[in-house]
Amino acid sequence: MIQPKEPLAPFLAEPIKIDQEISITGKWIPAKKGGLFKKSAESKEILKQWEDIHGGAKGHEGVLSTEINHAVGEDAVLVHHVFKDPDALVNYFSTTATEHFEALTKVARPEIHLIRGTKIPERTREALLAKDVPGVFGEFLFGYVKENYTRPDQEMVIQVTAKWSCKPDELSHLEELKHWWQRVGTDAYSIEEGLLRFEVYQVIGEDALIIHETFKNSDELKFHLSKGTAEKYKKDIDKIAMPECYFFRGPVSWTIRTYSKFLRLPATYSSLGSNFTQPGGSMSDGII
Repeated sequence: MIQPKEPLAPFLAEPIKIDQEISITGKWIPAKKGGLFKKSAESKEILKQWEDIHGGAKGHEGVLSTEINHAVGEDAVLVHHVFKDPDALVNYFSTTATEHFEALTKVARPEIHLIRGTKIPERTREALLAKDVPGVFGEFLFGYVKENYTRPDQEMVIQVTAKWSCKPDELSHLEELKHWWQRVGTDAYSIEEGLLRFEVYQVIGEDALIIHETFKNSDELKFHLSKGTAEKYKKDIDKIAMPECYFFRGPVSWTIRTYSKFLRLPATYSSLGSNFTQPGGSMSDGII
């Protein structure tokens, strides 16, 4: 059943200030099955190759920030980049990324990458897909950012980026999925003070959404999952959609990791590893 459309709350309807910035959050795993918990030679080699790319990205014009984060509990690397605009992304993937791609793909392969922005041109999508990176592209629908886009404390903040896809059916459930995430954002604004950023992006060409949330600290995420809007609306969302991936970046506690398993979230966790941000920061990750 498609829920009736409701007007967006004023704070959800405000235009996002990221302008032309594009963010990418993705996962790389060993090309061959290795060990566990960061111990395999394959996992270490992936990290080494990404550190080389990280070094090149720091000096690349148009790269506003870059992170290379080792996954917790599995041989994988979570990467995160923010580009100034579509041209910067295309230029990066045709130069810096290309220079390192052959060496990287000898030891690793990409899994899903979530790419989000206000508008993602076709040439940008083609530049990423040409590297055989499985990308999902989302354009901004609604959301809010508190504290005037100020960058949170990087030692405490937890970033959550996820994809939710509608379950196959004769009728599309996309509008209903938007409705329930609108309810999440509307309620969270007042009852979850520590949910500093809440953004919903519509996936291009799919009945799916990308959700991005910034939590001030682990306690705020715990409240969200156990007593907040995740607990309140997940059963409604589960009826029409399923999560394909959840990327957690930050100091997620063991308790929360365990609890998210009960929620059946296909989660990958990582702490903050090598990172670089241009002076001033970005509107996507926060200004300094």
